[in-house]
Amino acid sequence: MIEVNSVSKVFEDNSQRTKALKEVSFSCNSGEIFGLLGPNGAGKTTCLRILSTVLCPTTGNAKVANYDVVNDPQEVRRRIGFISGNTGIYDRLTPHETILYFGKLYGLSTKYLKNRCEEIYEMFQMKDFIHTLNGKLSTGMKQKVSIARTIVHDPPVLIFDEPTANLDILVAKNVLNFILDCREKGKCIILSTHIMSEAQKLCDRIGIIHQGELLVQGKMEDLYEKHNCRDIEDIFFSLIDIDK
Repeated sequence: MIEVNSVSKVFEDNSQRTKALKEVSFSCNSGEIFGLLGPNGAGKTTCLRILSTVLCPTTGNAKVANYDVVNDPQEVRRRIGFISGNTGIYDRLTPHETILYFGKLYGLSTKYLKNRCEEIYEMFQMKDFIHTLNGKLSTGMKQKVSIARTIVHDPPVLIFDEPTANLDILVAKNVLNFILDCREKGKCIILSTHIMSEAQKLCDRIGIIHQGELLVQGKMEDLYEKHNCRDIEDIFFSLIDIDK
């Protein structure tokens, strides 16, 4: 469902040239969670923004559901949901108004949208606050609204960029359970995080990125065996030392 082939991204600001990604390649299939791990500034978000058509790669190419992110951006957007730790919702709308608005943007029929809203409200236990202004909601409630508006069209591909950032432990657990449920439903999932324990619990395969370079990727068990340890953090720090 997702294919990233030798993607590089260079940002130029006056005379300064920053290479945010360096020939990154990986794939993710339906019913799989691929974890993109690394510290802040490693290039994770740049990679995900390319997959969501917000940025164009400088070199290389990427496909989502067989559609090229540069040549077919509209088709890609119809098939993805992008969820981050920054809720970015309108304070003057209610959750219900927000989700209806995004559903209409996706061209969903009134009947389908009504049923989908009920399904989502039940899924995230939102019924008590769907008519409260977003500006009056807690951080956890806002994150539920953000996720709901992103998945209203039931996309086959989900991209999570630090989805539990700034959330309390209970809401974070709900988000992680939702990600696992999406995998069970056959979704193709990219999870970007710097929280190694999250990746260890959720991901089928991982890629560790540092300074724009994908240092290693593979199944957890294979990486444990190769590096002779059972902890992702230890593998990460050993790779950074090797990289230096």
